[in-house]
Amino acid sequence: MKYGICHLSVIPCRLEPSDRSEQVNQLLFGETVKVYEKKKTWYRVKSSYDDYECWIDQYQFQFIAEKEYNSLIEKVPVVVTELIGLLRKKSDNSMMTVLCGSNLPHLHDNILKLADQEWIYEGEAQSISSPFQKSRLVENAFLLLNSPYQWGGKSAFGIDCSGFIQLIYKLNGIRLPRDASQQAKLGQTLSFIEEAEEGDLAFFDNDEGKITHVGMILKNNRIVHASGKVRIDRIDHQGIYNNELSDYSHRLRLITKIY
Repeated sequence: MKYGICHLSVIPCRLEPSDRSEQVNQLLFGETVKVYEKKKTWYRVKSSYDDYECWIDQYQFQFIAEKEYNSLIEKVPVVVTELIGLLRKKSDNSMMTVLCGSNLPHLHDNILKLADQEWIYEGEAQSISSPFQKSRLVENAFLLLNSPYQWGGKSAFGIDCSGFIQLIYKLNGIRLPRDASQQAKLGQTLSFIEEAEEGDLAFFDNDEGKITHVGMILKNNRIVHASGKVRIDRIDHQGIYNNELSDYSHRLRLITKIY
């Protein structure tokens, strides 16, 4: 078994080992993977955070020793909590941006170490071991408002519906799987939308009955979700009503309380 870490701001994770293949996920800076087979310049990996399997380019991650890998996954991570932070390499003063939700390995006194390199971090960060507060979920969600929709994305520069929910829950110390259909299996199912509270999750299905969309409930019968962009719409027992379309855009399947 080999191990790796994302050492760039954000990298695409492909369904197949090709730049032309569909992006199914992304890795953010500091996220770790288990590394499996190699095909040409591509490796099949499994994300340590959510067990998602995909292919990544060999030039877009670094191998790390098993000891370092274990050290990183055993610790509660410190993560970037603003849209964009900045890393400055101590050896040559070069800079790199890091995005909201990125891990900051071994951060101490604003210094982090990664693969024998030291970086100075400039930005906001916090340990995700802080006590859970639903109000922070809303603050984090609003930080990402108007982020463009991107299939497989999970950053402010492109994010899909389940990546959006996974990210804002990660910032609050709750680990969710990557896909909406997986997220729907967690928590307590509510019988009526009137029982829902701010921070609860709503799931929506397609004509075949498969769950394909997720959003987070807000106060006053509103929902924040990624559809075209991260946006706020009205929700009722039928689903999401889009004022711009003057119609329902998503059909409600179930509502769950994760925490």
